[in-house]
Amino acid sequence: MPTTRRLIEFVIASFVIILVPGPSVLFTVARAVAWGRTVAVVTVLGNALGMLTLATLIAFGFGPLLQHSVLLYDGVQWAGGAYLIWLGVDAIRHREVHAADMLDQGPTAPGLRQTLREGFVVGILNPKAVVFFAAVFPQFVNRSAGHVSLQLLLFGVIFAAIAILSDGTWGVVAGTIREWLAADPMRLVRMRTTGGGVMMLLGIAIIVTAKLP
Repeated sequence: MPTTRRLIEFVIASFVIILVPGPSVLFTVARAVAWGRTVAVVTVLGNALGMLTLATLIAFGFGPLLQHSVLLYDGVQWAGGAYLIWLGVDAIRHREVHAADMLDQGPTAPGLRQTLREGFVVGILNPKAVVFFAAVFPQFVNRSAGHVSLQLLLFGVIFAAIAILSDGTWGVVAGTIREWLAADPMRLVRMRTTGGGVMMLLGIAIIVTAKLP
C-alpha cells in the first residue's frame, strides 16, 4: 500500500485541485442557487459517485487509454460540456416554473434520483478529474508494494471523500443564499436564469478548450 508520506502528499494535492473552482464546484453552486441545499448536497453525492466510478475505471486500465488517446480524452470533454449546456438551456427555458416550484415545492421540482443521476453524469465526465486521476494518481503509487490497482482505487475513495466535504460546503453556503433571496419570486427567476447561464458558460468553456479531433 502507499507509504504514509505519499498519502499525506496525495491528500494535500487533492485539496488543492478540488478547492480550485471547476466543473463540479460551479455545477453544484448553480444547482444550490436554483434549488437549495438539499438538491445541492444530493448533487454533490452523485458527483462523488461519478468521480469514484471514474477513479475505478482508471485504476483498472482506463487511465493509460486516456493518456495516449487524444480523441478519447477530447470526447470526454465534448460530452461533459454538451451535457452542461443542455442542463443550462433547460433551466432557462423553465425558469419561471422552476421558481414557482422552489417556493411551492411543486411536483416538477427535480427528484432526488434525478438529481443524483445528473450529479453522477457531471462527475464522471469532469475533464479536470479525468486529468487528475489519469496523470496525477500514478505519481503517488508505491510500486514496490504491489497491488497498484488497489492503491489507485484507494486514492479515488479519498479524493471522492474530500470532494464531498469541499463541494458540499459550497452547496450549503449557496443554498443558504438562495433561501435569503426566496422572499421575492422574481429573484428566484433571476437566480434560476443565472444558474442556467453559469452551466451553459461552463459547458461552452469545456468544449472550447477541447482540441478538435
